[in-house]
Amino acid sequence: MLIALIPAHNEEHCIANAIQGLLNQTVVPDSILVVADNCTDQTVAVADSFSLVDTVTTLDNTDKKAGALNQVLAVLLPRMAPSDHILVTDADSVLDTGFVEHALKTLSNPEYGGVGGTFRGDPGGGFVGHLQRNEYARYARDVRRLAGRCLVITGTAAVFPVKVLQEISAARLKDGTPPSIFNKGRHTPLPSGDGKGGVYDTSVLTEDNELSFAIMHLGYKILAPEQCTLTTEVMPTWRDLWNQRVRWKRGAIENCFQYGLTKVTARYWARQLVTMLGVLVTFLYLVSLAYAAIAGPLTISPLWMSVTGVFVIERVVTVRDRGWRQMLLSATMYELVLDFFLQFAHAKAVFDTVFRRKKEW
Repeated sequence: MLIALIPAHNEEHCIANAIQGLLNQTVVPDSILVVADNCTDQTVAVADSFSLVDTVTTLDNTDKKAGALNQVLAVLLPRMAPSDHILVTDADSVLDTGFVEHALKTLSNPEYGGVGGTFRGDPGGGFVGHLQRNEYARYARDVRRLAGRCLVITGTAAVFPVKVLQEISAARLKDGTPPSIFNKGRHTPLPSGDGKGGVYDTSVLTEDNELSFAIMHLGYKILAPEQCTLTTEVMPTWRDLWNQRVRWKRGAIENCFQYGLTKVTARYWARQLVTMLGVLVTFLYLVSLAYAAIAGPLTISPLWMSVTGVFVIERVVTVRDRGWRQMLLSATMYELVLDFFLQFAHAKAVFDTVFRRKKEW
């Protein structure tokens, strides 16, 4: 059995597309449940207009998406067989037709504890939406070149064996030694989450990132197969994008602290250090430009022109999936505005983490 869950909070504008994407699959889920969480719009009415869809309303949930899913999974998992599967997809995401079929094929290998996908950005959002679509195209290319190996199963869409989710729920209820580099990153206990054995950790900003950590610490692998693709919503404004990325980046940092240094998290710690180095280099680069502009006329260095040429080629080649027009545009390096933006967002996330500022979901 495959049950699909769509957590939704005031998603009347997109929930129908998400449902239709599931109904169009080459392998259609046996059941589709829309998890309506504190909705005040017509989300439930739109979902109920589909005869093959059931709607579940959360009860007194204050823990956003993670809490909503935990409420439903607490009822479903005890009734399902370990060989069954759960699909979770965001209400603003539309799966391509072969997503489920290829995810289940991958999960027939017991080494894998979860399968996610790569995504395209939907139309809209003006210039900031355009930048995100290019960013997503590069991410999909990177994952494809790595044969589906990914850092995290993103929350846009994922399929999990029920057996793995049951193990996670049980492991969150156990006490034991925290993970460390000395136990090879595998341990039985996991962070307690909601304290009730919930699959999703309700105490974190990035529950999907934490769930990926949990799966891997139980000894399973994760994958984003090339055939598992979808379209998802882009942030429509710079402010929305800023809030999203600061939350993502801070959540990823806090998940690393949460699990400590393990065989699993070592590469994530390394990635954080490299990203911080990038922030520092960006800061020094901007300061040097400002100093050069103030101190005297700018001069052209063959060395730096060569380095710039390499960056231009990288920008052009990596956006090939978006077509030749985008490749030509990328050669102008206008996307540096997003690169600098994300660097500042990461710096803000580090600052908020270090000084333990109030979390904003």
